[in-house]
Amino acid sequence: MQTLTVDVFLSVDGWAGSENSPGYFGYLGPELEEWITAESALPQTVVLGRRTYEALAALPEEARDASWRRLTELDKVVFSTTLETASWPNTRIRRDLLTEVTRLKRDGDLPLRTMGSLSVARQLLDAGLVERLRLMTFPLLVGRSGREPFFAGVSSADLEPVGHRALDDRVLLIEYRPTGGDIPRA
Repeated sequence: MQTLTVDVFLSVDGWAGSENSPGYFGYLGPELEEWITAESALPQTVVLGRRTYEALAALPEEARDASWRRLTELDKVVFSTTLETASWPNTRIRRDLLTEVTRLKRDGDLPLRTMGSLSVARQLLDAGLVERLRLMTFPLLVGRSGREPFFAGVSSADLEPVGHRALDDRVLLIEYRPTGGDIPRA
């Protein structure tokens, strides 16, 4: 059985982006870059939603770094009800997220990992298909300029911390293992 890791980059107040923030919220440093490179180098199948796929596949040449080139080499599964074809190499489109991810976990040769794709990540968490939730928390509050609150609409669940570290003395990476469904209420 293959594992599924959900990676989410967010602000302290839970936003996965803001109207005013550049990539990595402007906090890309050498340790974060090293972490991204190391994680991308691992054998994996990347799980993407349509919007993340379109954004990454359409990056202009000047923005295509080593991580982007590595992502091009990796096997990617894009979940969309509207896309018919994928132009990015090693990419296939599927419609039924939960059925396909369950099949890939059972029959696939490689661990699975999401990148971006917040709606996909939330659905996978709610379905109980995630073995690892990694939150890369950037040291800022984006407030009213925030877009895409990651935790909005996610079902309650218990999480067990399994690791943490600070990157570049400012970005906190916390890894959790989901341990079950709804949190019991008193």
